[in-house]
Amino acid sequence: MTIAPEAPATTASLRFLSMELTGRCQFTCPSICYAKSSPTGTHGTMSDEDWLRTVGQAVALGVEEVQLIGGEPTLHPGFVRIARGVVDAGLRLRVYTNLFRVREEHWDLFADPKVRLATTYHSTVSAEHDAATGRKGSHRAARANIVETLRRGIALTVSVLDAGDHEGAERARAEMKGLGVQEIHVGKVRAVGNAAGAALPSTSALCGRCGDQRATVLPNGDVSVCEIGRFLTAGNVQGGSLETVLASPRWAEATASIPRRTGLKPCAPDCEPASSDSCAPAKGNPCGPMEFTPAS
Repeated sequence: MTIAPEAPATTASLRFLSMELTGRCQFTCPSICYAKSSPTGTHGTMSDEDWLRTVGQAVALGVEEVQLIGGEPTLHPGFVRIARGVVDAGLRLRVYTNLFRVREEHWDLFADPKVRLATTYHSTVSAEHDAATGRKGSHRAARANIVETLRRGIALTVSVLDAGDHEGAERARAEMKGLGVQEIHVGKVRAVGNAAGAALPSTSALCGRCGDQRATVLPNGDVSVCEIGRFLTAGNVQGGSLETVLASPRWAEATASIPRRTGLKPCAPDCEPASSDSCAPAKGNPCGPMEFTPAS
């Protein structure tokens, strides 16, 4: 008897790809970092060539925008080369940076019209901001570089994390608005990474749209449904292609395990922290953590 071969899986649609270049960061963000990044974090096992090959695969899959994240992505020794590779491939580039240290070669890159920046501002009070990052002087540096970003006319989105001090978060938002930041979004701290403490990661912390036209490649090449849902991985681009991973049963299982919202307008694929264009509570969109914004 002849057995017909099983039909190949269909590759998931992909518009937005986050590439987490490194787990190294100048900060520890002891109570909020979803990636548990730190000054002792590593750059993982992905080489520059691995990242650039992934960019090429993303182009073939129809990706429109790539985000470089970390850790702090600018600490990766191949950051500028990889970033230029994204831009040269004709894609939009989003860099999520803490703006603690910005070298001149970074400013030159950020000035490209295809590049936009995003950062997090924790508090108007220096001591509170520095406590959130775990690094003295982080508030002064971040605020100064936010001002410089605006002076240079570079597109910037600022996220303010509300960890329970709603008035403090509103003051931070108001300060950024006063400086001239156009895109400011206030969001909840999600219970993953350092914010989860000893608790196991849960899909309840996710927005309910992870893996929906988006994916994240971690520093070791693993592919996850998003940077927040990093505990849900499905294959590795070092040992295979991005297309193969997205067409795999494991990817289908990972995305199926996420509680989906019903009766609500879908979030765009680039939701927080990948992009605040669609997932800001202030805009009335339903992309907060499931545990904070129950599905209707």
